[in-house]
Amino acid sequence: MTYHNISLAAAFILLSALFTTSANAQTKSLVDIQNDSLKASHKIITFGGSDNAPAQAHTDSVRTLIESFYYDQFRHFSDPAAPYFLFMSKDANLAMGVGGAVRMRGYFDWGGAIPAAGFAPALIPMTPVPTQMRHFDTTPAGSCLFFRVLGRNSFVNHYQLYIEANFNGWQARDFHLKKAYAIINDFTIGYATSTFSDPAAIPPTVDAQGPNNKISNTNVLVRWMPRVKQHWVFAVSAETPATKINTDNVTTSKIDNWIPDLAIFAQYEWGPTSHIRLSGIVRALSYRDIPAATNHYLAGWGLLLSGVGHPIPQLTTYGTISYGHGYAGLGGDLMTGNYDLVPDNPGHLYAPALLGWNIGVQYNILPNLFVSTSLSLNRYLPSHSPSPDEYRYGMASDVNIFWNMTPRIQVGAEFDYGIRKNFDGQSRSARRIGAMAQFSF
Repeated sequence: MTYHNISLAAAFILLSALFTTSANAQTKSLVDIQNDSLKASHKIITFGGSDNAPAQAHTDSVRTLIESFYYDQFRHFSDPAAPYFLFMSKDANLAMGVGGAVRMRGYFDWGGAIPAAGFAPALIPMTPVPTQMRHFDTTPAGSCLFFRVLGRNSFVNHYQLYIEANFNGWQARDFHLKKAYAIINDFTIGYATSTFSDPAAIPPTVDAQGPNNKISNTNVLVRWMPRVKQHWVFAVSAETPATKINTDNVTTSKIDNWIPDLAIFAQYEWGPTSHIRLSGIVRALSYRDIPAATNHYLAGWGLLLSGVGHPIPQLTTYGTISYGHGYAGLGGDLMTGNYDLVPDNPGHLYAPALLGWNIGVQYNILPNLFVSTSLSLNRYLPSHSPSPDEYRYGMASDVNIFWNMTPRIQVGAEFDYGIRKNFDGQSRSARRIGAMAQFSF
């Protein structure tokens, strides 16, 4: 069976599994039951002790916003929970919460260690160094602090402000801005997760890298995301580009970005954590032919079909499949290189094709205890003859278990297995076991 056939089969499995959930939409899944326990753990403190009816009404609306926090269109499993404490002003027009998470990971590789904290098949060493066959390490990356403000105003109605910073900078210990945005009704403005992504459809993993085709990039953007009737959500955004172009500064060089990326999606949902989404993006990719002294402007594009659903209350299915030209820098295995534009003839670059998919299954033994597994592939599809030692495809798989000891304490363990294959037919595999403990507040 070819990889194209495997990809089509993955898409069929995704669609079949997701649409079978519609018959069970009225039955609450164990994932939603666990979210209910998180929502019940919040405390709202009103300065001045006001108990008047308007304040109580706004307290109820704040609790509704907290609920939407757990069903955010761009929330991933590993994102921190809403703040435990929210402080509300006496006039009930402003509420603010400060939250965060302390997250520690440990991992062990053998048989040729991947030289990174993230399990990325593209980084599998094809000729392992004898002194680096095994490796043990720990990292606090993913520990974070964030602020969330919920407010209402007679002019703009409801709004939210959010700032999150992670300790994942230099040596995974420097403070690093992750998100900073404002939501005003249907508009989002700021540094936020791209519209060309679906973090909720990415299965849970202990390893921070996640599936091999994980697309969950963050950009400065302006997004309009209206809800249409009960089941439909649409979005369109203009986003600051971050291109990864392979130039040698001898025959080709980069040109400054000058047009924002345009991303859209259409989503149908039939439950708080059940949906299917089609996303698309168009990008301007530019370079200069130095010998000819000419500038060239190419279009990159990508499509992403994704979804998550619950065929039965205990089971959650995840899936994504993506294809396009010149979108490798937006996520997945090939973010480790420069694959948006690559060289062909001297002085000439083009946008290569990329195909990726992921399927995942989660089984909740209890609302706060589950096991999951996923399989993913990313395949590089250049139209020219690449170097024999060039990455052709990478596959990643994992099996894990997560236990929420309390609504705010979570532990997990995982086994990862990956394969990298080059165009010359050479391939190598990698193995990793990892563990994680997270404390949220």
